[in-house]
Amino acid sequence: MKLAHINKYITVTAVLFFMGTLFPYAYGAVDNSLKKLRTLVDVLEFVKENYVESVETDKLVTGAVKGVVGELDDFSAYLEPKDYKELKNDTQGEFGGLGIRLQKVDGYVTVMTPMPGTPAFKAGIMPQDRILAVDGKELTEMQLDEAVALMRGKAGSKVVLSLSRKNEQGTYEKIPDVSLKRAVIVPEVVYHRMLEKGVGYVYLVDFSGHSTDEVKKALADLKKHGMTSLVLDLRFNPGGLLTGAVEMSKLFLPADKMVVYTKGRKPEYYQEYKTTGTPLYALEDLPMAILINQGSASASEIVSGALQDNERAFVVGQRSFGKASVQQVLPLSGGAALRLTIAKYYTPSGRLIQRNYRDKSKKDEGGIIPDVEVVVSMEKEAKVFRPYSETVYTPGQPVKLPEFKEEDPVLEKAVAILTGQITLEDAKAASQKEAQSRKKQKEEKKEKSETQATHPEEDNK
Repeated sequence: MKLAHINKYITVTAVLFFMGTLFPYAYGAVDNSLKKLRTLVDVLEFVKENYVESVETDKLVTGAVKGVVGELDDFSAYLEPKDYKELKNDTQGEFGGLGIRLQKVDGYVTVMTPMPGTPAFKAGIMPQDRILAVDGKELTEMQLDEAVALMRGKAGSKVVLSLSRKNEQGTYEKIPDVSLKRAVIVPEVVYHRMLEKGVGYVYLVDFSGHSTDEVKKALADLKKHGMTSLVLDLRFNPGGLLTGAVEMSKLFLPADKMVVYTKGRKPEYYQEYKTTGTPLYALEDLPMAILINQGSASASEIVSGALQDNERAFVVGQRSFGKASVQQVLPLSGGAALRLTIAKYYTPSGRLIQRNYRDKSKKDEGGIIPDVEVVVSMEKEAKVFRPYSETVYTPGQPVKLPEFKEEDPVLEKAVAILTGQITLEDAKAASQKEAQSRKKQKEEKKEKSETQATHPEEDNK
């Protein structure tokens, strides 16, 4: 009996220690919810004393803490010492990987976007694909950081991914496994070329340390070749640095314009990011369109939202991914850490960028909604970008782009508006009409499917 009391004391002490470390202000502001800590202690105690095998208290408490944090959202996480060490050592430079940006959606490790030119893109991996296993190791219930660690490795080594993909009915089905060879991923790439009637085109793959400088160079070159309007293509752009998004917006917006702001529960988490100085390219000098799709996320959504809300550019394509929240990493004792979502990003007009994939009642919130929607399948759109995977780099020489032969309805629509072939107002009206038609067809298809499921005999009439 005495031993049981000692074990109970150890369990309570351990839980209080962990809770106190995670929430250092809890002792000064105890509320009724913390009284439920007793239930947690009882569960841990009962498991420790009665489980079929001996379990260490530290392991139980760590599991409990992971459960607490994992209940919040898909971005917050309790990082064990080895995971936190890897996070600190992770650089923005070169690494052996696959070129995929990932996110947890509905509990699954989900592809935000494959980056053109990388092993993942060449293998045909698509945004919204679910990665079910890595080299046969299932990712169910695995933290995102753990899944990423499995995919990274020495450049040249191979890895096999098991995937599922949405079908036409919107449900996921298994597709053949994909074998990839890890490569050195250099995320910052900017491509540019002249299109018809003075339209300049810049494709930005990612936002990193020197993205804005590279875009500046591209714009200067296009200006020399007679650019009078611009298409900034952010499709399949997974984002990157916030500073890169703000600096990019400064190229096109007048001084003192809101780019984005963050808001959390605490007043100190409210922060505004505004432009300063005179833009290099004002609206009257360079009309502008931005292209986005379901693979556009984070910094690309910030730029799209900022230029759209400030009426500096119109947006064409499909609703973006919806990934824009602020995480703070709090080091804990023993080398562990807590990564906690403390705020979310909002566009200048107050639109929430972050999408809540857990709460289906909020499915209409978040992401950037284009002014002109052009619906294209991800498979078809990926073919448009396939030539970038064939680009040859010669040190000291300009990048020579291949020919682009695939039809690109999104780009064509943007160019038609910029060159006056169709007005923006007419394009918006046509887009809304097409959206209503698609919605009606979807509802009719759903109704027919439900009728067939309820009365299958009607199929045979």
